[in-house]
Amino acid sequence: MLQTFYRLLIELTNGRISSAALKKLTRSKWSRRLISGYAKVYKIDKEEMADDIQSFKTLHDLFTRRLKSGARMIHDDESAVVSPVDGVLEDYGDITAEKNIIVKGKEYSIAEMLGGDHCVERYTLGKYLVLYLSPSHYHRIHAPVTGKVISRRVLGNKSYPVNRLGMKYGRSTLSKNYRNITEVEHGGIHLAIVKVGAMFVNSIIITDESDVLSKGQEFAYFSFGSTVVLLFEKSSFQLAENKPIPHEVRVGEKIGYVRKK
Repeated sequence: MLQTFYRLLIELTNGRISSAALKKLTRSKWSRRLISGYAKVYKIDKEEMADDIQSFKTLHDLFTRRLKSGARMIHDDESAVVSPVDGVLEDYGDITAEKNIIVKGKEYSIAEMLGGDHCVERYTLGKYLVLYLSPSHYHRIHAPVTGKVISRRVLGNKSYPVNRLGMKYGRSTLSKNYRNITEVEHGGIHLAIVKVGAMFVNSIIITDESDVLSKGQEFAYFSFGSTVVLLFEKSSFQLAENKPIPHEVRVGEKIGYVRKK
């Protein structure tokens, strides 16, 4: 009963009309009136913002805010993989021989997530991490490693919620939602940065299309809270610490390290 009810709510929030209306509201001049209350309710740190909160003209401006220089320290160990976002490390585990990952008890096909079997072989038996951003988090996305961009692609057209309940009760949210995928080569190993949209279709904006990304460099942003999935090749990644999952992470914080070929 609960699963059916929540899936109904997910379908309603995924509706073209409701999503379009919400998107229009957050970008309208009228949404400026909501900024102060929103920042208070979600306890957003105004001191770390690059711009004064009074300068934001829409709620969307608050969602996509930049931070002051130095607000996030980037771990400088060459082998370190850093968090690409402020958020919650929701899950971590193995990519199975069947090319699946299991998140919140649900099985997801990485072939479907990445757009076909031709691009998933390198990740079979590798590792995955799921990082969730709530509406309260800083929404800019940064490079987890320094590396050469080997592919970019956009897939999907859904916008189901990707919070804990959405992943638990939704229908393949991580592999069917709108996804903007960046694959990077670092020290001979590959990783996929899967940016998963939520609430607003096409809510992922690429801000830097360079062929090479530097660790900690901003290269995209979400227009609303969402999720990033990191996929690593077999035997190429080790989680940094034995912290309980889920736990909070911030941009630049070491979340693991790579084992170069």
